[in-house]
Amino acid sequence: MSTETAPEASMGPPTPPARGESADVIVVGAGPGGAATAAYLAMSGLDVLLLEKTRFPREKVCGDGLTPRAVRELVTLGIPTPEDDGWIKNHGLRIIGGGMRLQLDWPDNADFPPYGLVRTRMDFDDILARHAVKHGARLLEATNVVGPITDGSGAIVGVRARAVDEQGRSGGPEIGYHAPLVIAADGNSSRLSLAMGREKRDDRPMGVAVRTYYTSPRHDDDYLESWLELWSQDPSGNRVLLPGYGWIFGVGDGTSNVGLGILNTSKAFGTVDYKDVMRSWVATMPPEWTYSEETMVSPIRGAALPMGFNRQPHYAKGLMLVGDAGGMVNPFNGEGIAYAMESGRLAAEVVAQAFARPDDAGRERVLQSYPRVMKDALGGYFTLGRWFAKAIGNPEVMRLATTYGLPRTTLMKFLLKVMANLPEQHGGRADDRLIHALSSMAPNA
Repeated sequence: MSTETAPEASMGPPTPPARGESADVIVVGAGPGGAATAAYLAMSGLDVLLLEKTRFPREKVCGDGLTPRAVRELVTLGIPTPEDDGWIKNHGLRIIGGGMRLQLDWPDNADFPPYGLVRTRMDFDDILARHAVKHGARLLEATNVVGPITDGSGAIVGVRARAVDEQGRSGGPEIGYHAPLVIAADGNSSRLSLAMGREKRDDRPMGVAVRTYYTSPRHDDDYLESWLELWSQDPSGNRVLLPGYGWIFGVGDGTSNVGLGILNTSKAFGTVDYKDVMRSWVATMPPEWTYSEETMVSPIRGAALPMGFNRQPHYAKGLMLVGDAGGMVNPFNGEGIAYAMESGRLAAEVVAQAFARPDDAGRERVLQSYPRVMKDALGGYFTLGRWFAKAIGNPEVMRLATTYGLPRTTLMKFLLKVMANLPEQHGGRADDRLIHALSSMAPNA
């Protein structure tokens, strides 16, 4: 028999929530990770309930840029990306720093398409959620999950939720949604994970990203642009080179997405106003690009980037984590969408196999393999990324990397493949094999 978790305040026995819908699997959060998971599960024949606290379309703080790794996930999921439907294709990465301007094409190999894309999250998340619905998932928007429903052993067997009104306020009676498996895809804060006792790990890097949009003639740039020198001041007034980068991504609609991401591995982290850093950086750009307060079309907004599997285990007591909820952001470059979708695909494969088992014990045994599946796929690579993030937290390392790395085109092509995680899986060139060797030798933590 199921019992709800303890209420925030109690004057006697808690009132059970009204009984809502039941499903094979509940997915909490309809961002890229949750929507991809729900779509794959529905394709496998499972009854999936996808709960989203906002209404689509809705904005998310993001660079809107998709690397070839993310494009591969879109292709695998079956999302068409024609240019005449608003998908802006890019050919590679332009890197600016240390007085250098280096333009690198995306690597062309058998595992990844040789192009990236740009699509605003306002459109992107809506497209993915509707794709999940098209394949049979049941999407409930404006449904705010406020806590888990657990059984006598502490395993989750459903969630409690409240409706969200047009002003974004959660209220009304609680409704209980029930399923033998719940998947948390509720982002960096992942309140559901916290309610189930899964705190963030302090030994993993975190990032902060801020971004806005400007009207600009650069809106149709067909290369993503990365600026490696972001400066701030320490309490003594000395200039400090920050571990991170700024970006300029053409959105194709008359605007550019302009933002920056900073790692917490610097001593300056937490003492810097990142919006001011961004304003100072943008002020150095040529006036003909028209990045100014007058052309800004939205406020500068920020978000946290949970990196390197910073919340674990990825499965326990009926709760599975995908995407940002499980810290599945690349520590090398802050990319999250590709890994959210990838984790959703891998999670769905495990879940489909689990539900094919004839008894609860067999199903649970399969579900418990998910943490190992994720670590085998990304654990070693994310460990390399954590080491990298720690290294560039030293301003001198960051300065040396910018000064002496950028002039070496061959080295930068290799680093692009490393940082965007684009090595060919089978065979490939010597640099592909080296990346795999390094990832396999790194601890799978």
